[in-house]
Amino acid sequence: MDRREAVKSVAFLIGGALSATTIATLFDSCNSPGKNGENLFNAEHQKLVTELADIIIPTTAKSPGAKAANVGPFITMMIKDCYPADAQEAFVKGLDDLEARSKKEFNKSFIEISVKERNDLVSKLRDETVAAQKEEKSKSEQAAKLEQDTKGAKSEKEQPGNPMAVKEKPKTAPQFFAIARDLTMLGFFTSEIGATQAYEYIAIPGRYDGDVKMKPGQKFYA
Repeated sequence: MDRREAVKSVAFLIGGALSATTIATLFDSCNSPGKNGENLFNAEHQKLVTELADIIIPTTAKSPGAKAANVGPFITMMIKDCYPADAQEAFVKGLDDLEARSKKEFNKSFIEISVKERNDLVSKLRDETVAAQKEEKSKSEQAAKLEQDTKGAKSEKEQPGNPMAVKEKPKTAPQFFAIARDLTMLGFFTSEIGATQAYEYIAIPGRYDGDVKMKPGQKFYA
């Protein structure tokens, strides 16, 4: 299994934790990347992505973190090669905004502030992202209900008998932190470090056992 197939497999297993943007991108087989992917990131962006990923999955007593697993380059590669233009733009803008917030609050670049200060900034960003996603979901549900309640003519694309009839799905706005979190998880758990040290790894599995007893605190199997 190559890395791309491994990413899809992990995405399937943790699908409920991934954003709609990432799920749509991965399961559309990365068919619609933005056209200017090669020019998206500069050297400072790459450093910022690497440090951000290491805050999302830091080194612990049980396993190394995202930086050790080389997740930063994986994230920028996925953004350039797989994500559509609107998500690419949202991600780069998110990096620039994170850097600006760090300089405003601490008078230093994100890569220069302490781990505690980075955690504070990322926690705020996470909370803002969760709130934005909840608001967007609420608006989407209200719009769907209004559509069901409205007795009006359907759009041409939805007319019965039209061979091109489709049910248009509402498009969700790409969220910078959600994409960063998604790709950090996917990159880490499909890396050698993630699969062999964060998970319980068996290089040559034996017989199939559908009911394995786990000890308290035991790692999941890779």
